[in-house]
Amino acid sequence: MDLISVGEQLIDFIPGTEPGTYIRAAGGAPANVAIAVARNGLSVGFCGKVGDDDFGIFLHETLRENNVKILCPERTGEVTTTMAFVTLSEDGDRSFTFARKPGADMFLEVNELPLSDIDQAFILHAGSVSLSKGVTAATTEYAIRYAHEAGKITSFDINYRDPLWDGDREAAIATVRRNLVFVDWLKLSEEESDFLGSEADMKAMVQADEGPGLIVKTLGAKGAKAFFADEEISIDGIPAKVGDTTGAGDAFWGGFLSSLYYSGVRSADQLDRKTIEAALCYGNVSGWLCVQKKGAIASLPDREQILREIKRIYG
Repeated sequence: MDLISVGEQLIDFIPGTEPGTYIRAAGGAPANVAIAVARNGLSVGFCGKVGDDDFGIFLHETLRENNVKILCPERTGEVTTTMAFVTLSEDGDRSFTFARKPGADMFLEVNELPLSDIDQAFILHAGSVSLSKGVTAATTEYAIRYAHEAGKITSFDINYRDPLWDGDREAAIATVRRNLVFVDWLKLSEEESDFLGSEADMKAMVQADEGPGLIVKTLGAKGAKAFFADEEISIDGIPAKVGDTTGAGDAFWGGFLSSLYYSGVRSADQLDRKTIEAALCYGNVSGWLCVQKKGAIASLPDREQILREIKRIYG
């Protein structure tokens, strides 16, 4: 297996055409990234736990339809899936409301991690939702540490919802920082950059070799920026006719990881500037295509679509 994604199973709702309406779509960064990578032709597995409710079943079906192998116990007997409801304000801003099933934690426990599958993968990707709390934090941290010590590439996606889940922003940030010593490639958005501090802090972290060797900051319509060794690499955004949408950042990162894999990168120390620049362009087009189709898993592009648009846009 080329990549395994570890994370909570989450249902996102993308906005409908009228304020207060929403459309159900499977989501959550780890699931979205798994599907984005799978659509690029890589062998992908997803670790998470799901209940018997219709939301969980919907997500499992979506993963299977996109050739993502499910590596976790199914039909746990508990209704454990989390729901996220999106409401549109009059000016089009999104407002998230999370509804977690009382008394149930939908995340894998450490003893449920498929370590034999992780042993066979090249990349382990993890999302940071609820990283500051309970079994979620313990399992995510264990998975990253295990993969890192086994010599795998570890990919991590900071999620701005962390403090919203648990109400303890400082604990969330501290836990993320503690885990970065096990992370090779880190993604965060412009809004999420305060988890790490200033860009000077990011550069210092990379150059000190005490955390990620590569930090990628997605800037939406303004493109993306990468911090690597003593270099800062930037690419311009692609003009889009619609605003940012659910799944665009996950499409970017799924495309980015896929590009690195196709470039022959099999260990974190094989990165170079040219390979990173190519991956940034690939991810940029992947995210842009997701935005053009108005977001979420149904809009994550495949490799053929991305390559076609790269040729058209970049020549």
